[in-house]
Amino acid sequence: QVQVVESGGGLVQPGGSLRLSCAASGSIVSINAMGWYRQAPGKQRELVATITSPGNTNYADSVKGRFSISRDNAKNTVYLQMNNLKPEDTAVYYCNTKARSAFRSGDYWGQGTQVTVSS
Repeated sequence: QVQVVESGGGLVQPGGSLRLSCAASGSIVSINAMGWYRQAPGKQRELVATITSPGNTNYADSVKGRFSISRDNAKNTVYLQMNNLKPEDTAVYYCNTKARSAFRSGDYWGQGTQVTVSS
């Protein structure tokens, strides 16, 4: 199986910054894309940013210019640098890994990390 573990969430004031990390481990044969999604209370889960193995990135319009996704392929780790945070960024952030394991290929999700932007 594949385990996905996020870290780095917390409480930050508007305009502040946070850096999320996500590490995938286990019976990994290969990883295609990794990314971040978020879900605010009462809303559906939405894409924040994704990055492929070659380094191609994709961002939600709401975070372009403020968030930056990066990846360390050797460590199966993805990062999300979040700057100029706004109250509307408050959500549970989930890491997604599109991987092939010894058992199956598909999406693997972390347990989520809370990000709260408030004064």
